[in-house]
Amino acid sequence: MLHTKIIDASKNEKIEISKAENFLNQSKFGAVIYFVGTVRDLNENKTVTGITYDAKESMVIKSFEEIYKEAETKFKFENIAVFIEHIKGYASLGDTSIIIAVACKHRAQAYEFSRYIIEEIKKRTPIWKKEHYE
Repeated sequence: MLHTKIIDASKNEKIEISKAENFLNQSKFGAVIYFVGTVRDLNENKTVTGITYDAKESMVIKSFEEIYKEAETKFKFENIAVFIEHIKGYASLGDTSIIIAVACKHRAQAYEFSRYIIEEIKKRTPIWKKEHYE
C-alpha cells in the first residue's frame, strides 16, 4: 500500500504528519517509522534562509512508485504501507520538506525499508533544490 503526493507550497499547502498517521493507522502493523526532513539553517558553512524545491509532479510520483516497488522486491516483507509526501515551492527555515512514513510488522523491517526509500529518493528522484543564503 502506497501513498505519494507533491505538496505545492505556493498554494499554501503544508505537509502534515497527521495525514501519514491516518494513512498508517491499522492494527496489522507492529512498527511505524516517521522520517521528517526539514529546512536547516546552515549548509557548507553558509547561512541558509530558505529553499525552493522544483519538481515535475508526474516524474516525481513515478520515481516514488518505482523505488517503492524495488524495495518490495528487494526486502520481500509482508504487510507494508508507505506514505511519501514532498514539498514543491518555497520552504522557510524549519519547514517540513519531506515525510516518509513506513509501517511494517517489525521495527527492524520498518527502519530498513524507510532508510532504503530516503536514500534512493535523494539519489534518483528529480527534485531540484535551490538554497537561499543570507
